[in-house]
Amino acid sequence: MRWNDKPYHTLDYELKRKYGEKIYKIALDANMTCPNRDGSCGVRGCIFCSAGGSGDFAAKDTSIARQLEQGKQYFRNKKVGERFIAYFQSYTNTYAPVPTLEALYREALENSTVVGISIATRPDCLGSDILALLDRLNREYTDKFIWIELGLQTIHEHTATLIRRGYPLSVFEDAVKQLQKISIPVITHVIIGLPGETKPMMLETCRFLARINVTGIKLQLLHILKNTDLVELYEKKTFEILDMMAYIDIIISCLEVLPPDMVIHRVTGDGPKDLLLAPLWSLNKRLVLNTLHQEMKRRGTWQSRCWQT
Repeated sequence: MRWNDKPYHTLDYELKRKYGEKIYKIALDANMTCPNRDGSCGVRGCIFCSAGGSGDFAAKDTSIARQLEQGKQYFRNKKVGERFIAYFQSYTNTYAPVPTLEALYREALENSTVVGISIATRPDCLGSDILALLDRLNREYTDKFIWIELGLQTIHEHTATLIRRGYPLSVFEDAVKQLQKISIPVITHVIIGLPGETKPMMLETCRFLARINVTGIKLQLLHILKNTDLVELYEKKTFEILDMMAYIDIIISCLEVLPPDMVIHRVTGDGPKDLLLAPLWSLNKRLVLNTLHQEMKRRGTWQSRCWQT
């Protein structure tokens, strides 16, 4: 099975199928914080999270409209279409009063070049009032989409405690069920290579996500970034950093157990060059992707090859 020229169901394929052209994300900073930083459930964040709250590539401005314009400038010289996804990326983007959130989301949805919004948040920051807002906007803007991106990282509670995720798996499961009830697609972030995790453990996380039928997945390589608490564990050599071929082997196995309709939003990651300590091989994203595709071709495999309903 192939999705155009890829052995897995890429986001690029899905967007081109729906819109007939390439759609790019514009990363936004909505000037929020996180309950894992403001004292609600922690003050130092997850151990892998940089000071930018995973929004190191997001535009910086008080106005969402101006951030969108800044983002468009980046793509000005690329041969792309004229439509974009507004990606609320930095920190926890449902962690504010509902009127504030509504104003931010509407500002993006009202932009004529935006096909939809993707909101990165935590499953413990989706109260009934926020779900009601998302439901209302989803019904109102029928020509656009609203996605929620949830940072699960792993289903294993011991690892979740180690990385200071701050909520149990049951909270994630409930959030997914509530979002599915109001027809909001869920994209789940999974980190490959977390301390203490084996390949079978990582596959368990992917099989779990296949069972609960999330819409999409981001498979993210663990990055060691400067000024994060993960650096201390890395410097003490308490866990091994994956080399490129080990990572690709795990990614292939993950893809094999995922259903064919699950959209793969990412199979590697973009660590900021000025912050990345390891693994440095990840900076050559083109090499990683090319090697992944070549290895899948060599093995004669594809997404969903080992998927079980």
